[in-house]
Amino acid sequence: MSASTHSAVDASGHGHHEASKFHIFVQLAMILAVITGVEIVLIYIPLAKWLIVTSLVTLSLVKFMLVIFIFMHLKWDKLFCTILFFIGLILAGGTVAALLALFHVEDAKPLTTEDTASIDYVVRSA
Repeated sequence: MSASTHSAVDASGHGHHEASKFHIFVQLAMILAVITGVEIVLIYIPLAKWLIVTSLVTLSLVKFMLVIFIFMHLKWDKLFCTILFFIGLILAGGTVAALLALFHVEDAKPLTTEDTASIDYVVRSA
């Protein structure tokens, strides 16, 4: 009876398939830890600011792509689901870019007395 159960597990291939995914997840976790360590060390190395920022953004994008394709199972999912994910990601990125453009840093500065005087003039004349 146990032989038939064992052959059913082998025939479906689920036992070996799950173990390989487990090993992939552990290896990916180690890779992500190494990349995070590189990012931390990179901050303390005296390099040009543009080089540090470019390196950090590139490493973050690599980590992001690894996480979404492996941990979120997009690698093994249907292409349609992957396309839907990236459409949502593009829409979210566009929304963030629009909000950053709308609420610029210059708009957050406090008003000076000249600015308030011109606002009072506009309000009173209307």
